[in-house]
Amino acid sequence: MSRPQPRELVVINTTLVTPHMLRVTLGGENMNTMPENQESGYVKLIFPSESGRLMRTYTIRKQRADEIDIDFMLHDDSGPASSWAKNAKAGDRILIGGPGPKKMIEESAQWQLLIGDMTALPAISVNLETLPADAKGYAVIEVVSEADIQTLKHPAGIEIKWVINAHPGSNEQALLEEVKALEWLSDDVSIWAACEFSSIKALRRFFKEEKKVEKSNLYISSYWKQGSNEDQHKAVKRAEAEVA
Repeated sequence: MSRPQPRELVVINTTLVTPHMLRVTLGGENMNTMPENQESGYVKLIFPSESGRLMRTYTIRKQRADEIDIDFMLHDDSGPASSWAKNAKAGDRILIGGPGPKKMIEESAQWQLLIGDMTALPAISVNLETLPADAKGYAVIEVVSEADIQTLKHPAGIEIKWVINAHPGSNEQALLEEVKALEWLSDDVSIWAACEFSSIKALRRFFKEEKKVEKSNLYISSYWKQGSNEDQHKAVKRAEAEVA
């Protein structure tokens, strides 16, 4: 099956959701080529560069008939995508590849555990919105400041725990420590985790070695690596996967 051709979309507006999260709404005449029901799927933002083009991966946070929302975490050492988002204004155009597959938490287990930092917050938000109303468990989310805590729609039985870390990527134990403090509801758990590379390694070790979570009930992915751009991070992920 051939990949869909990239489409050019138009910036409709930008909204500061929290101090470190900026939402860019995209639309335009090419939205009719975007498949329906792609929230939490990923797209590739394509930028021109000296080597030809540069691609950066982002999650579709919201989708409407004629628009999609993409949330960008804002930080001091902005890469090409977040720098573009900061300066984006209505009428700007951006080339978008994808969408790629959605990664949703397994719903058949007795309880669910979602874990991530601000880069994973859009995908976690969609997962929470789509879980059954009687779902039980936790969402453990790391944000830069208390002002970055968002009001999220979620089942009443899912307890949200916020972890404040003013320096993302600086403490690989921050999320793990919060997860270890949770009451483990049963061994029949499904887990969805995405965050910085070192934090993910710590979480993966805990789930596989200490909690013996079945591989089929565990989605775990590093979204970025401190001190690396996306291309460097991908290379490290591939090397890690080969020895895992």
